[in-house]
Amino acid sequence: MKSSNDISLLSDNELVQKIVKTNNSNLFAVLYDRHVSMVYNKCYGFATSKEEAQDLTHDVFIKLFVKLRTFKGTAKFSTWLYSFTYNFCVNYVTRNNYKKNEKNFEVDISDSDELDSSEESLFEMKADKLKKSLELIEPDEKMILLMKYQDDFSIKEISESLEIGESAVKMRLKRAREKVINVYENLK
Repeated sequence: MKSSNDISLLSDNELVQKIVKTNNSNLFAVLYDRHVSMVYNKCYGFATSKEEAQDLTHDVFIKLFVKLRTFKGTAKFSTWLYSFTYNFCVNYVTRNNYKKNEKNFEVDISDSDELDSSEESLFEMKADKLKKSLELIEPDEKMILLMKYQDDFSIKEISESLEIGESAVKMRLKRAREKVINVYENLK
């Protein structure tokens, strides 16, 4: 048996392989300790309180333990976990706040290529009004904006996380920016 020092030297991918083979909850605890703060921070972005974020974090790790064998190792574990957490939170928000989402503003999105101006407008917004605007758009639109602007994911990293093409990422970012700007401008 390896000592706790040896376990702490394992990469995430090696640790995941051992957990899948042995179903060892002590090994999973090491993985949990490494990533709990990142998962909590992502959950907190979707939650309405610290308690709800803690509950979401707990639920993510329970589901993660069950789904860990689906990790293929083609991307970094942290990237896969990030995407797993976002998908979990988006599903949670969609499922539990469906009525709130029905009240979202309907926005016509043009096909123009004003990428730079929408990006500039996004950065000029006031934080509290921007937060409210983000709550009024669809969870998947909020997710992609947070990945890009809060978590500094590159287009390529977002593409890998969401398993879509880079051009699709750019278009979704553009549409999400335009939508949040439109919602922001219509807030009182």
